[in-house]
Amino acid sequence: LPPADLGDGRLLVEAGEGLRYLLARPGDVVTYVREGAADLGVAGKDVLEENPGGYYELLDLGIGRCRLSVAGILPPGTDPEGFLAARRSLRVATKHPLAARAYFAARGLDATIIPLGGALELAPQVGLADVIVDLVQTGQTLRANGLTELAEIMPVTARLIANPVSLRFKAAEIGRLVAGLRAAAAVGGEAGAVPLGR
Repeated sequence: LPPADLGDGRLLVEAGEGLRYLLARPGDVVTYVREGAADLGVAGKDVLEENPGGYYELLDLGIGRCRLSVAGILPPGTDPEGFLAARRSLRVATKHPLAARAYFAARGLDATIIPLGGALELAPQVGLADVIVDLVQTGQTLRANGLTELAEIMPVTARLIANPVSLRFKAAEIGRLVAGLRAAAAVGGEAGAVPLGR
């Protein structure tokens, strides 16, 4: 995948030497890889959790660091853990239904999942949901909307995935790419020159 903004509206770039780069939504990246239209792809761990199977996860690129968290409107003087522990059931607005359902089920809470495509922060404010499950990086958007991060479900970074057939028949090429990315990530870390993003 190329950087997030190609600047000229192209979604498919011919890079020479038989290489093509495709820019797609993170959820669609998994589909392109799973169906064999792309040999490799980059998507966040949250996206992979929502789209399991049909690909191999090769490498944690260590970029795009954030976390999948539960957030809601916390009444004054209420402890975040106490807020969740006091509930038997919750209405949860999210773009991550599988992760949300699994998280609340593991804690013995009955969660009614309300799928939303965006503007999750509004759901608790208008009474649509008790809490949201969404990606959080700094927490600034939550705070701006009167929400508090109540619990972290999982850390999220960008991952390199491969189509199983491609991995079998293009093992040498993919192996070289993975080794190069691994070396770049080790040298540069978050500020490194890894030319892939989600």
